[in-house]
Amino acid sequence: MKRLHGRPAGRGTRTPLLLAVPALLAVAFLLLPLAGVLARTEWGAFGAHLTSPGTVEALRLSLVVSFWALGLSLLLGVPLAWLLARVPFRGKAIVRSLVLLPMVLPPTVGGVALLLAFGRRGLIGPWLESTFGVTLPFHTSGAVVAATFVSMPFLVISLEGALAGLRPRYEETAASLGASPVRVFFTVTLPMVAPGLLAGAALTWARALGEFGATITFAGNLPGTTQTLPLQVYLLLQEEPEAATSVSLLLLAIAMAVLLALRGRWTGAPSPRRTPPAPDAGGPEGAADPATGPVPPSGVAEADGDVGVGVGVGVGDGDEDGPGADGRWALHAEVDGFTRLTLDAAPGTTIAVVGPNGAGKTTLLRALLGLTPRAHADLRLGDADVTGLPPHRRQVAWVPQDGALFPHLTALANTAYGLRARGVPRARARREAQRWLDRLGVGHLADRRPAQLSGGQAQRVALARALAARPRLLLLDEPLAALDQTTRAHVRHTLRSHLAGFGGVCLIVTHDPVEAVSLADRVLVLQDGRALQDAPPAEVTRHPRSPWVARMLGSNAWPGTATPEGLDLDGGGALITAEQPPAGTPALAIIAPEAVAVHRERPGGSPRNVWPGTVREITASGSRLRILVTSDRAPSLVAEITPQAAAELGLADGVPVWTGVKATEVTVVPL
Repeated sequence: MKRLHGRPAGRGTRTPLLLAVPALLAVAFLLLPLAGVLARTEWGAFGAHLTSPGTVEALRLSLVVSFWALGLSLLLGVPLAWLLARVPFRGKAIVRSLVLLPMVLPPTVGGVALLLAFGRRGLIGPWLESTFGVTLPFHTSGAVVAATFVSMPFLVISLEGALAGLRPRYEETAASLGASPVRVFFTVTLPMVAPGLLAGAALTWARALGEFGATITFAGNLPGTTQTLPLQVYLLLQEEPEAATSVSLLLLAIAMAVLLALRGRWTGAPSPRRTPPAPDAGGPEGAADPATGPVPPSGVAEADGDVGVGVGVGVGDGDEDGPGADGRWALHAEVDGFTRLTLDAAPGTTIAVVGPNGAGKTTLLRALLGLTPRAHADLRLGDADVTGLPPHRRQVAWVPQDGALFPHLTALANTAYGLRARGVPRARARREAQRWLDRLGVGHLADRRPAQLSGGQAQRVALARALAARPRLLLLDEPLAALDQTTRAHVRHTLRSHLAGFGGVCLIVTHDPVEAVSLADRVLVLQDGRALQDAPPAEVTRHPRSPWVARMLGSNAWPGTATPEGLDLDGGGALITAEQPPAGTPALAIIAPEAVAVHRERPGGSPRNVWPGTVREITASGSRLRILVTSDRAPSLVAEITPQAAAELGLADGVPVWTGVKATEVTVVPL
């Protein structure tokens, strides 16, 4: 194997000397002071130096001050980090700059600022002393304030970054299941950002333990009162340099231990990736389970306990398929904004929402949930107007595209989450959740966490979680997209069985025509935020008013303008039809792929629409082949033929062909 500068070929380019030399100098520059401490430490007297009365007292005081500073930082910094990460407001950049300011201020300047604010002649110092009898300077509490001032930014920055990296979809899903904002914060947000919180807390504590400048300026250097370990080092350096070196080594070891413990969280080093489980390979009951590794630590207990206050909703024990104690709920929604439409549906109605990307499908769902400023919905469920209610009180459950399972909870705890949020006792909620998992074929995975589930299994758990919450309105955003064909059929059957007895309304966003036809009573077609068609599936299948829907159903769809003989196509060319609306009417021509004839030579006989073209793609569709043909005389056309016919014609990518369509095979839908 050829080698390049001591490296095997193919392992990457060599490091340029222009960068390598300064980098090595930087490492040496950082390492030499630490080496100096190690070299000058008197190891024989090391233990005596650390156990001297003054050092022990300073260490005790440092621990007291640093842990109090950590507690204050958690109390004040966690809400501040959440505010900066989650709430848009004017002046956020200024607030963030104030948070960062103590990190760049000289420590003595910070001490002077604290003295001018909280000192006996400061801005609020006299008021604190006269009202509460609190004097901060030259007191242990002053050392705590100084340490908190310089160390809290580490917590805020670390936690804000973790919160910013947390997709709001988890919190929004929890709210749709009935969890109040407080419950969401403690049971979803904090557990999911626990690594960032722990990293920030450790850095905050280490910084508070090593604080010197602000403390000596604001609180003084009083033995037993404000003389922390860094101040003890300063004092020993003048009287016993050897002891100062030993104590410095102790502080250095503590700081290094904290940083080593946080590697990969604070520094951004990548953590080992676990191989994802294999996708579902068969039916939900018979499929082999993916191999499971150890359950990843969450840092918190299973968060389905009594945190926060939910909305009480009765859940019947005897009737699993029933709509709940409140009966049946019709839907009336008037949506404006990006998506503009009026939607009315009787109880038990299932509506499939279809349309191209960007049509406003997800915006419609989020407007009904009250989660987006892009659109607003005046929403009535049954006799209740829920327009002014927050998402967690609307009783509208949502399954987003990725399921948004809470990674720190098991499948069972995820499924029981909505029931617990609405006040159902723990044991009863878990029994109900287990029944839903069993019905969707994932009951044997109840103790697994989302990282141990395949994509299809996770999607079924997410669906079980939404169904178990017994909502009045159920919103499903492509709920079966991650499932294989066999599992999808099983889950579709289970979902259809539940929806048959559901007392509310269900909206399903889908790109699958089988789901739209088999699950829905109506199909709502959206385009550019407007309702283009709202009709039963059979009507939409026969007369789609959207080219996208026609193509989704497998047909060719060409928009154009009616003429006396047919259509002038928007994409160029003309189409002769047997029947057409009045001239000038915008219309859509629907051509089934099986109605397209493919020839190697120009055909004669009856076809009135004939175009030359080129084969661009051949794909299998069941037992037939779908042939994409492009032409400069007509829009792209898909034909469906048998593999035998394709072989006889010698079809392949790039082969020139002729396509023909009879005028009687064209369906024209006025737009």
